[in-house]
Amino acid sequence: MKNIKVNDKMQKNYAYILSELEGKNFDSSFRPDLTPKQMLELGVFGGVYMRDCEKEFPSDWFKKAKFAPFNKVENHKNNNLPDDNKHIASINYFGVNASQPLSVWKNKGWIYKEDPRGWFQWYCRYYLGRRIPNEDLRQIKRWRAMVRHVAQISHKCRVGDFSCNTRQRQALLHWAYDSRKM
Repeated sequence: MKNIKVNDKMQKNYAYILSELEGKNFDSSFRPDLTPKQMLELGVFGGVYMRDCEKEFPSDWFKKAKFAPFNKVENHKNNNLPDDNKHIASINYFGVNASQPLSVWKNKGWIYKEDPRGWFQWYCRYYLGRRIPNEDLRQIKRWRAMVRHVAQISHKCRVGDFSCNTRQRQALLHWAYDSRKM
């Protein structure tokens, strides 16, 4: 067992325990195609997700991660660079924005207090070995619900046609489904 302490932009003085080995002992109904590291390397969430979490997660997750640059407000105004909270669609694997604002997630009740960034933060912590039984079941149920998008792509698109349903394909990457194989 290992204790993890978190102090980042969205969570202060939070701690959790890793009770499982990294990447092991997942619920039998939860079989994601991609690891958090692979997702970050492919390009997800417009490159703005988890840029301030390097102390919490393994450093190798961040070596090839595709992140938007941090910019100060004055640089944004002078150089037309995106501000710290703006997605850059071109960073995403499919080059499109497939995210909803965090405010939408909060309004729909999708955010759990322990994981203020949402599903992907939960998945990263679950992957590392944190377990919260009721929350794990809720998040796995949400993940499983994404299979309807897999079915839609399979019925509408030819395998490997990455110009077909790009937003849906990108959204699936955000949920650890490898839509490049569809």
